[in-house]
Amino acid sequence: MANNLILHHKSVWRNSFQILPTYLLGKTLYLSSILDLFNGEIIAYTISDTQNVNLVLDTLQQLPVLPQGCLLHSDQGSVYTSAAYQQAIKAKGIIMSMSRKGTPADNAPIESFHATLKAETFYLDGLTRTTTAIVDQTVRDYINYYNNTRIQLKLNNQSPINYRKLVG
Repeated sequence: MANNLILHHKSVWRNSFQILPTYLLGKTLYLSSILDLFNGEIIAYTISDTQNVNLVLDTLQQLPVLPQGCLLHSDQGSVYTSAAYQQAIKAKGIIMSMSRKGTPADNAPIESFHATLKAETFYLDGLTRTTTAIVDQTVRDYINYYNNTRIQLKLNNQSPINYRKLVG
């Protein structure tokens, strides 16, 4: 993506999924989330025990009505290259963008959010061996905190939602 791209709310989004630390009873949970690059707000997310196309389709279905020409960027994982995902993107009028092969930094903003979520919740609180219900609630609470309360220097010391309201 061009470095001189002018960002507007709901214009450029990042999409990815992350393995969540449960490790209890051999169960793994996955978080699929979409981040608005304009203000870093998590605008849609799904938690599931399966990593398949339904995980990202469920997240995609949460998106609000979109202005024409929105761009949704992801890596080249199999869920994002699937026909079902590409059809859903097209049906919503979204322009699909994918990272170049071997360049994970292309999707750094959403990966950074996932790392921050884990660092400020699971690792800080020692929640590395816990139940799926606790993981689910921890993620939901953190996303609410991140969007509404957690200030960011790059947003002029505002939370993502406060910044969007101020600018928007």
